[in-house]
This record gives sequence, C-alpha cells and structure tokens, in this order.
Amino acid sequence: MSRTTSGLTAVSSDDVEHILETRLTSGIHVLSEYIPSVRSAAVGVWVRQGSAHETDSDSGVSHLLEHMVFKGTERRSASEIALSLESLGGFLDAYTTREHTSYQARVLDEHLGKALDVLADLTLAPLLSDNDLELEREVILEEIAQVQDTPDDLVFEMHSDQLWQGHPYGRSILGTKTSVSQLSSDKLRQLHQRTYRGNNLIVAAAGNLCHEELVEAVSQLFPTQSSDVDDVSLVVEPEGIKHGDAFVARTSAQTHIVFGTNVPGHCHPDRYPLALLSSALGGGMSSRLFQKIREEMGLCYSIYAYQSFYSAAGISGVYVATRPTTAQAAVEAISTELSTLAASGLTAEELDKTKRQVKGQVMLSLESPGSRLHRLASFALHKEPFVGLDGVLEKIDAVSFEEIQRVAEMYYSPDHHFVLRLGPEAI
Repeated sequence: MSRTTSGLTAVSSDDVEHILETRLTSGIHVLSEYIPSVRSAAVGVWVRQGSAHETDSDSGVSHLLEHMVFKGTERRSASEIALSLESLGGFLDAYTTREHTSYQARVLDEHLGKALDVLADLTLAPLLSDNDLELEREVILEEIAQVQDTPDDLVFEMHSDQLWQGHPYGRSILGTKTSVSQLSSDKLRQLHQRTYRGNNLIVAAAGNLCHEELVEAVSQLFPTQSSDVDDVSLVVEPEGIKHGDAFVARTSAQTHIVFGTNVPGHCHPDRYPLALLSSALGGGMSSRLFQKIREEMGLCYSIYAYQSFYSAAGISGVYVATRPTTAQAAVEAISTELSTLAASGLTAEELDKTKRQVKGQVMLSLESPGSRLHRLASFALHKEPFVGLDGVLEKIDAVSFEEIQRVAEMYYSPDHHFVLRLGPEAI
C-alpha cells in the first residue's frame, strides 16, 4: 500500500533521452535508462501474471511459482542461486502483486551480465520438482499463518475481499490454506509455460549501462517464444462495490480499522487530484488526520492514508490502530474529517503546500537506480507513454480547486467508504 508517497510516475526530464526501448521478435519488451553518475545497475524481469488472473481454486499459484523458481533450475541449485549475486555484493529479490510478478537484482555495473544470466535462468528454466513443492508449500502456509497473526496485515486482506465482493482484486495474493494445499507441480508448469514467455515479459534495467548491449544480452539469454495469451493483464472493472461497515472479532490489544473506497485505475487523470487529496488527508505528520486524530485527540499512534492503483481500478482510504475503548471515537473522528474534505476540498494554502510536498516526493524518488527501474517498468506495465519530470510536475500544478472539489466529493464522503474493524469487542 502506498502511504505517504504519491504513486505518480515520472522520469527526469534531462534523462528522457537516456530512456530507450526495444521490442524483440519474441515479443519481450526491453527498456533501459542510462544513469552515467552511478557505478551500479538495477535490472528486473516483470511477468504480466498476478493474483487477479487466478481463479478461486488456484488462488496463490502466481505467488507460489515466484517462490518455486528459487528452489533450483537446470543449471543452478537453490544455494547457488542464493550465492550467485550476494557473493558479488549484489542481491536478488522478487514479489507478486495482483497484476504482475517481478524478479529483480541490484549489482555493480560490471556484473550486469551475470545478473541478467541469473534472472533468465530463474524465470525460464525452473525445475519445479514435486519434492521442492512439498517443502515450499509449507513455507507459504507459514506465510499465510503469519498474516493471520498480524492484524495490521490481515485487516487489509479482509477489507479488500469484502470491498470488491468476489472481484479478482479482492483475492489474496498468498492464496488460502485450501487452495495452496491443492496446487500441484503440473499446475505450476502449466502457468509457467503459458505466461513466462514472449510478449508477457518485460525486461528493464537502470544504471550505468548500454541499451544495445542490454538488448543483445536479453536476445541471447531469453530465447523464448511469443505467448499465445492475447492479454493476460486485462482485468474487468469491479462492480457492486461494498459500502457501510463490518466488525470482525479478534483477540488483540488494539482494534485495527480500514476505511476504503473504489477509485479509477492507474491511467485515469483523476489519479493526480487523488494523490494530492490522499497526501493532504494522511500523508505525513503535517496531514489533517495525523494532526487531528493523533496530536489533538490522542486516539492513536499509527494513522495514515493509503492508495493503490491497478489497471481497471484502485483503492483509496485510511488506516488507524487504536484501543478497543477508543475505536468508535476514532471512526467518528475520521468520518468527520472525510466529510469535511468531501464538502470543502482543500484550502488554497493547503493545496499549494500539498503540491510542493508531492512534487518533492516525485523528485526524491528519482535518486536511485532501483526506484528508476520500478518507474521504468511501470510505464511498460500500464502501457503509458514516457513522461518527463517536468511533465509530471506540470500536471500536479495544473490540478485546480474545481478538480479537487469534484474528486473529493466523489470519493471521500464516508458514505462511499467501506469500513472494517478487526479487534476485540469494546468494553
């Protein structure tokens, strides 16, 4: 979940000319950003496959496959994979989202070729053996159990499930105990063969590198055929969004509360006013919620606004953790702040301050090759044109009072939100 960050995507205006892309005959989309001031490189492979593309019966299969590729390949054992880049001072990482799976590496620029070789080996040639599956299945079941024991994670899972009411976005990325227990190595192989190929892959790199050399390396290391999937990334827009509130009894010291409502997807123009409103509402210590609910009323330690944007829809809301005896007061106070925001938007001074804050976040996000890599991939994943820093800053500055008021009224009224409380009954 995005908390204090804007979620807006940009590349430095001076560096747009250093961003290059190539579409290989296999369909693989190769992108790079040359950053001459660093001695490192960040590189990653993105697969357009996530939990939103699953069914209830195979829920969690994308995440399980992400784990399984690290158990060994035709050329490397699990321990050799772990040592491959760590021995050079670099690292490997991976994660699964609702709409894609990502494998990334960060290395010194001289080791970029080795990092690409390891990533290609992982993504194209995993063994996916039955013995490894039985072991890794237990790891995933432990991860699911850990979420059950972590209420500030569990409340978001339960909220998404109920808010989106059967839509793929509400499905757990980890899957369920039942679905994960039933997944087979054959199912993993079928998913891998169908989606880890061709036009379903994005390979991106940022750092001190040469695009032509990157393309040549990808061409040799990723000899994959084009996917026969027309567009696995397509997800239909949610319908029948849940409103109102719900309570789930749970033994814990605090009550964990999530407000949330459905908002437009990643490429919708309302993302700019939504980012500003979320930042003003709960994007830091100077935000309305922090100042009112924590500093003035003393109702919590942790409170923030969050947003996530996907291809077909997004979610925007508020999280707070408070003692059971003050949970109702916190809900009422947050609802009042949402009502005020929906009715009046932002003041001129507040809008100017928030624009400066969000623009600063966007500029600071360009500091490292890793952050630039993610933004580079974001353009490709969402099929957006490259937008320079100046262009994004101009769009932020162009958000008007009228847009702020329209979007605030449309999405921030508490009547539009679904509120989930997870914790003990109030005494």
